[in-house]
Amino acid sequence: MVALRTRATASETGESLFAVQIEMGAHSIVGDEPISAGGEGLGPNPFELMTAALAECSAITVRWFARQQNWPLEHVEVVVDHAKKLSAGSSTPADVFEKTVFIRGVELDGAQRKRLLDVAAKCPIQRILEGAPVINTKLGRSLDESLGK
Repeated sequence: MVALRTRATASETGESLFAVQIEMGAHSIVGDEPISAGGEGLGPNPFELMTAALAECSAITVRWFARQQNWPLEHVEVVVDHAKKLSAGSSTPADVFEKTVFIRGVELDGAQRKRLLDVAAKCPIQRILEGAPVINTKLGRSLDESLGK
């Protein structure tokens, strides 16, 4: 049973060596690598998109939970930093995310703030990143064939 299905498509634009048009539902953005990596910096790079997804999901999840509880949350902001860090004794760098949740709500008590922080750590994107997602990669039909060549 599929509970939720999403699709994103990335197709080269030719605007830079790595620029792609990313289509997601009714939304479209350009992605690219920075100039330092051979792109033109025309849009966010894949690591920025992944980091943004975690920040967005966390903020939305906190807002959703506060609304469900009818708590007086005035504003939530989430800042996520991502870095590759080499830990002692390891030759493979680990992906480390530092997430800071800023909550404004003068009527929120300490227990509510703590609960909102706990909720932010349980957003669906964080659960995916912390889990072991299955990624099946397959070769599609040749674009030459689909263009009638």
